[in-house]
Amino acid sequence: MNAAQAETVRRRYPIHRLVLWNIDQTLVDVTRVIRPAYAEAFQKVTGRPLIQLPQMVGVSETEIFFDALGRNGVSLREGEGAEELLEPFKAQYAVSLAARRDDLTVNGVLMPGVTEALRLLASEPSIVQSVLTGSSRPNALLKLRAFGLDKYLDLTIAGFAGSSPYPKGALLSATRLKAQEKYNASYPDKATVYIADAVRDIEAAKIAGAASVGVVSGRASAPELREAGADLVLNSLNKLADLIAFITG
Repeated sequence: MNAAQAETVRRRYPIHRLVLWNIDQTLVDVTRVIRPAYAEAFQKVTGRPLIQLPQMVGVSETEIFFDALGRNGVSLREGEGAEELLEPFKAQYAVSLAARRDDLTVNGVLMPGVTEALRLLASEPSIVQSVLTGSSRPNALLKLRAFGLDKYLDLTIAGFAGSSPYPKGALLSATRLKAQEKYNASYPDKATVYIADAVRDIEAAKIAGAASVGVVSGRASAPELREAGADLVLNSLNKLADLIAFITG
């Protein structure tokens, strides 16, 4: 989409929109960095090596940790619950990932079309962009800043499932409310769009009554994303014209 087409979109669609992005596998793929950081933090906190890696797609850091405990046979001391290990793990994981900050752009990749999509949407005054992610706040900010994506996003209204006890559906609704209060604008139902790559994220958008865009950049296939209820499915964010037309249409 060229500048003239973008200007046409801006003039034609003045309606306020809230666009929320998932981070991992949607904006960036830093799997090769987060896995060793996760394993290091897990061993330091539990005293056991991470032999079996849990499912890390479409779930929060908290869910991943509890799954990892069970998969790796961590025996808790008497009177100690899994919840008591969670906060020390979160703190150590943030430290381990921050120590690998420089590796994020070396061993990680920016997904195709991401920068152009964020830049174009950020140029539209009626559109607010933020993130809704399973990462904790410090880890999410680290990833976004490493690739220079934070400048396009309002992270004061973001939803970080890794730092919250609430599921993504509830966090999406809370993020919408924060945006409405901050910008004094309404973002009802389909005026809020969640862009993600996992079936569970599409389902979260459905629960919150938001529109969803499924990107085939993670493990979920196009048919799986459609079956979950995605309003639009894209093979990649290089389909920028289709994405903009959906968000503004």
